Amino acid sequence: MTSTEAFTTTVQTSAGSLRGEIQGGIQTFRGIPYGAPTGGANRFMAPRKPEPWAGVRDALTYGPIAPQLSRDGAGSANPIDDARGNEGEDCLVLNVFTPGTGDGGRRPVMFWCHGGGFISGSGGAAYDGSNLARRGDVVVVSINHRLNALGFLHLGEIGGPEFASSGNAGMLDIVAALEWVRDNIAVFGGDPGNVTVFGESGGGRKTAVLMAMPAAKGLFHRAIIQSGPELRVNEAAYATQLAEAVLSELGVKPGDLEEIQRLPLGRIMAAQSAASAKMPSSNARGGFRPVMDGAVLPSHPFTPAAPGLSADVPLMVGFNRTEATLFLANDKEAFELDETGLQKRVSRLLRERSEEVIQEMRALYPDASPSDLYIAIHTGFLRYPSDSIRIAERKAAQGGAAAYHYTFEWESPARWGKLKTPHALEIPFVFDNVALGTWATFTRATPEAHTLAAKVSATWAAFARTGDPNSGDLPRWEPYSAEERKTMLIDNESRLASDPRPEERQLWEQLYKG
Repeated sequence: MTSTEAFTTTVQTSAGSLRGEIQGGIQTFRGIPYGAPTGGANRFMAPRKPEPWAGVRDALTYGPIAPQLSRDGAGSANPIDDARGNEGEDCLVLNVFTPGTGDGGRRPVMFWCHGGGFISGSGGAAYDGSNLARRGDVVVVSINHRLNALGFLHLGEIGGPEFASSGNAGMLDIVAALEWVRDNIAVFGGDPGNVTVFGESGGGRKTAVLMAMPAAKGLFHRAIIQSGPELRVNEAAYATQLAEAVLSELGVKPGDLEEIQRLPLGRIMAAQSAASAKMPSSNARGGFRPVMDGAVLPSHPFTPAAPGLSADVPLMVGFNRTEATLFLANDKEAFELDETGLQKRVSRLLRERSEEVIQEMRALYPDASPSDLYIAIHTGFLRYPSDSIRIAERKAAQGGAAAYHYTFEWESPARWGKLKTPHALEIPFVFDNVALGTWATFTRATPEAHTLAAKVSATWAAFARTGDPNSGDLPRWEPYSAEERKTMLIDNESRLASDPRPEERQLWEQLYKG
């Protein structure tokens, strides 16, 4: 068969038989239920096992994504997501990409958590795992799970034991998906004893939280956090205040919580948006996200230290050199600033510390234009309240499994050549998808992009296989330590550096302590 022809294949899972497709040597199964529907009486409850089915179920299309709203109140908020309009509460579905089923394979499993914070996104076609599965001889799994209030409305202090886990329902969904992998992935040619959880942005944050969740212990064995470190989560007092605001918008009294399981979904979505707009928040915390509830999540993920639960889990963590440019991509003025524009924008970010930071960053980068300086400062503002360097430090200080730190530095030729290395740019390199859909607009699918993607995807797969990223495709990568701060600078000519840009790191560490 040619690489463009698709044929079907079947596997038997714990809930029933599935029909997938074979294309280009990769078997793909989409929209597989890993949990029961989460509407009605199951709303805000911990996930339940999927309902078995008779016969052969088609797994040929992506399933529903979690209900979500954009910042203007309509549709998906994730600029990368391509599943808008296919939203529903029955969203506990996953996708599997594998080189082979029924062949006795025990391949590493790479379990992807999508970005979009805890409010948007899906594990859809933007994260097609075919190329990564093929190049790395791994099984790739991507998932959907509950988001927003449906996944993170903390009613435990209000509604008692019945709603005790509601503030972390979305994270428990991910645990349920990992349990599905444990119980089923062998029939897809995967090794349930070798699972790597990885994710970018919000997916990286979910990965960090999983490392601190007792329910997730033993379900994964390596972790990769891409541009999404999570040092802290919401504390119960704030999360309860947010829940009270949602109930007030709905007109539901604390003693009548079952009512919110009967309300139309549209009312829940409108109430969460209205309540969020009235709540205090900051760049570091706030809104709908996991909750330190003392049970599902006993502690913050990486504050004050790395979680002991995952001391034996090797970690790879890093960020992109100019994260902020993704969020500024449609703000042409940001790339054409004069000195006055720089001052105004930085003052909005940093208030009374703005002049000090501008002066210190200008001293570090005297040849930078006002726009380049603003991008560097905005990136620091986004990064350092929850910084990958601190996660690497705290993981290394634990003295358990190794931590590996990177900075992705390859510059995109897109948008007048000024996007440089935006947030999310590393994703198509990890998945070897630089010519796929939206990603091609960022990479232009250049020969250099294809070459680097081959190296990066092979490195990620090597880490998934052994817990060591050294595949021979990048220079020798040594673990991170507070003394040497070894960091892989990933570019056309990658190199391992000791504490790159130390003055910049120290500046932001002084601004954001803790």
